[in-house]
Amino acid sequence: MCHQSVSLAARYLEEHGIATAVLGCARDIVEHCGVPRFVFSDFPLGNAAGRPFDEDSQRLTLDLALGLLESARTPRTTVQSPLAWSEDPGWKADFCDLSRIPRSEVAARRSDFEAQKERAREVSR
Repeated sequence: MCHQSVSLAARYLEEHGIATAVLGCARDIVEHCGVPRFVFSDFPLGNAAGRPFDEDSQRLTLDLALGLLESARTPRTTVQSPLAWSEDPGWKADFCDLSRIPRSEVAARRSDFEAQKERAREVSR
């Protein structure tokens, strides 16, 4: 889901008495929207809750969010996850840069993604 949409929904919920903690990877967007509590993970977009298939990183992220709900004393409190996506920060330059991926690999990934979407459509019918 879009960081801006989640942030605006969180602000709406907060205005109506429901406490929120936003998990996100786009710090600039979320902080610009002014959410009350934000757990920032310096991970690729789509991975705000932790590394895929890594329950320990996901549990740590959830614990950070729940702790933030209890501990934040001022609006716009941001906590940065201590986790790193990779020891090499070069992933930021490579992530989603299609010019760095062979065309055949891009085509294979696109085909796989389309197949996943079709399976999801079949399940939801």
